[in-house]
Amino acid sequence: MKETTSFPVTFTDSAVHRVQQLLAEEANKNLKLRVYITGGGCNGLQYGFTFDDKINHDDFTIEKQGVMLVVDPISMQYLLGGSVDFSEGLKGSRFIVTNPNIKTTCGCGSSFSI
Repeated sequence: MKETTSFPVTFTDSAVHRVQQLLAEEANKNLKLRVYITGGGCNGLQYGFTFDDKINHDDFTIEKQGVMLVVDPISMQYLLGGSVDFSEGLKGSRFIVTNPNIKTTCGCGSSFSI
């Protein structure tokens, strides 16, 4: 596990607050928010979010207000300089990744290429 004080991805207060709410509903207080990138979508890559109770030895972690964000090293290469946020609006509630490395996105914004 690589814990850093200067994390290469920003975890916003809004995202932290939403994760705190979701964790309060779960029976497992050891869960962490894992953000990852996987192949898929019309542009080749897409984001994934899951709760995980494991941290691998090479994962990057950041803890903010008692919530831990976990990113695997391959996904971190694509997320450098980005941020994980949570938004509620007309399009519904969702976690949003802002990523300065993206070259193109699909029309619906769910997949991207770098």
